[in-house]
Amino acid sequence: MAHQVDAGFATLRADSRNRVRVSASLTIAEQLLPRWLVTMQAAAARRGTTAPEVILTATNSDHVLAAVRDNDADLGFVESPGIPRGVRSRVVAHDELVVIVPAGHKWARRSAPITAAELNHTPLVTRELGSGTRDFLSTALKEALGAEEGQVPPVLELSTAAGSSRRRAGRGGPGSDEQTRVEDDFVLGRLRAVAVADLDLHRALRAVWVGARTPPAGAIRDLLSHIATANRPDHTGEPLAENAPYSRRPFADDAARIDHTPVKGWLTYGIVNN
Repeated sequence: MAHQVDAGFATLRADSRNRVRVSASLTIAEQLLPRWLVTMQAAAARRGTTAPEVILTATNSDHVLAAVRDNDADLGFVESPGIPRGVRSRVVAHDELVVIVPAGHKWARRSAPITAAELNHTPLVTRELGSGTRDFLSTALKEALGAEEGQVPPVLELSTAAGSSRRRAGRGGPGSDEQTRVEDDFVLGRLRAVAVADLDLHRALRAVWVGARTPPAGAIRDLLSHIATANRPDHTGEPLAENAPYSRRPFADDAARIDHTPVKGWLTYGIVNN
């Protein structure tokens, strides 16, 4: 019996080293994780080792947090505002939301930025409830205008699985999508980005896990350490030595070592064409 228990623990340790279940918000899953995973695999190949197997699920931030808390995911990545409760977290990247409108919209012809109040009182094309993008914008508007200022209901809500629908909607009037998906629309002049004068739309993207303040040893810590290294301006692709004290690893210093340059592929919010 003791031998079987020892074997079981050994298997669990091997799994924690070689495999990690990741749940990530759509933005991070599509725009950031592919680069991080590819560079981690490349670095492992150069060292003659094998990178951990990553089993990825893309969903909205609320579902990511639920999966991590319920132990359905070992590691999560969210774009919700603030520090999530009930989990440990670290900043892994930054990005910025931008407002987009069709080229014929009245805001596209303005030389001055719009105000937060104008945006707050305009029906938007938004993501579904539970989306970190939607929550972040709502929180930013409340911080700028006061909690008593209610945001008008959206004209249209789109789920994380509706990328093609968002793209068509963006061209036809309302539109919401990652900037990388609508770059051709910007180049061809179909869509325009609109500045908002008194609203800070820069945000921090976080990794989340349960347990101790230090991420669990094994695949989780290896992945987060690589992400922190990959985000540094002087990134060489090589992590610190495996036996290096964790306090010396780039990720331990949190935002102090994170590249604060917003990631490419900023998110967008569309508004009605009126």
